[in-house]
Amino acid sequence: MPSRESLRRRRTELQAVWTRYVQGGAVRAGGGAAELRDDVAESWRRSLATVDPGQVSAPSVDGDAERRWRESPLREPVLAVADELRTITDDAGFVAAVTDESGTILWTCGEREMRRRAGAVNFAPGGRWGEEAMGTNALSLALRNDTASTVFSAEHLVHALHGWVCYCTPLHGPDGSVLGVLDLSSTWDRSHPLAMPALRTLAGAVETRLAERYRGGPDGSGLVEGHGGWHLSCLGGTGLARGGAPVRLRPRQIEILTLLALEGRALTPEFLRTALYGDRRVTSATLKAEVSHLRRALRGALSVRRYELTEPVGCDASDVLAALRAGRTGEALRSYGGPLLPDSEAPGIVVWRDHIEVALREAVLSSADPQHALHYGELHPEDLEVHEHALVLLGGDPRRGLVLARINQAALEG
Repeated sequence: MPSRESLRRRRTELQAVWTRYVQGGAVRAGGGAAELRDDVAESWRRSLATVDPGQVSAPSVDGDAERRWRESPLREPVLAVADELRTITDDAGFVAAVTDESGTILWTCGEREMRRRAGAVNFAPGGRWGEEAMGTNALSLALRNDTASTVFSAEHLVHALHGWVCYCTPLHGPDGSVLGVLDLSSTWDRSHPLAMPALRTLAGAVETRLAERYRGGPDGSGLVEGHGGWHLSCLGGTGLARGGAPVRLRPRQIEILTLLALEGRALTPEFLRTALYGDRRVTSATLKAEVSHLRRALRGALSVRRYELTEPVGCDASDVLAALRAGRTGEALRSYGGPLLPDSEAPGIVVWRDHIEVALREAVLSSADPQHALHYGELHPEDLEVHEHALVLLGGDPRRGLVLARINQAALEG
């Protein structure tokens, strides 16, 4: 996790860039900003045609924001995960928001002080946060680029947002269209590497519930409520959902479910006990109790004597491995949210964690696409070899400056 001092340095650096290129007019004059990510610099240039960097809050939409939320297809799926969102926002000091496809906020929740601060810039229902209304921010980038986005401090075009960090990911309908975004925001000093994996897990739960609700007949039409499938998120963050609704499990039960999903076969009690506890002296009754709790949570979808899942359980780690086996490195990287159950010390989990990390890293180092190395390097800033690989592939690409900065930082920390 980045230290407060490193975050402060980054904020100061970005503020200097913003002063030169936005306040100083260099962006309007067509000047580049090599210190910035390409998507941020390009958004600055577009935004300045319609947005005053000195404005103090987002404009409000014309019409009834409450009606928009009542009629939104996102309403029911989002409310199904609202308790999970409130737990994250209250514990970590964040505010969460959901927008429609235009970037208009439909719903928010969060810790009281953060909601007060958010209200001051109209980060509230009815606030317009599309690029044409509020310039460069995580919500506008996620909508425009259809990809998860993070915007930190002075990467925001509007000066009033320089005290914020925002994490955002699109929400897709069953047909792949972008229906809106899910956002987590807080003050810059609360920037946290686990915010995005948690956000992706919740967004996946929302999309799963959407898909179940809109599962229709042969022509794909009609709104049909379904029972929903199981989906396990275990890369970076953790969580189990059924039909989009979170299912609460203890860490040990998540470990068991992860092993069952990755092994893809029936496991003997002896194998599972060793994979979970190693050489520790643990009774069979302890393992049976954990498995019984998991079986109840899965509504019986776990066999009794040799442990095997009796219903399909989607799993992000399995998706990564399947993509790697098919040679689709880009797809694997998009599904990868971080190390497998990073807090787990179970021997079987450690083996799978190392397997996934090595397989993904080798695929990146074997790829001729610089975007793969850039993406992986963002997730693993300490990996000097990956940064050097990216540098070779980029040639004269202006993103070389970003990679050189990563190499310098990795060398200092190494």
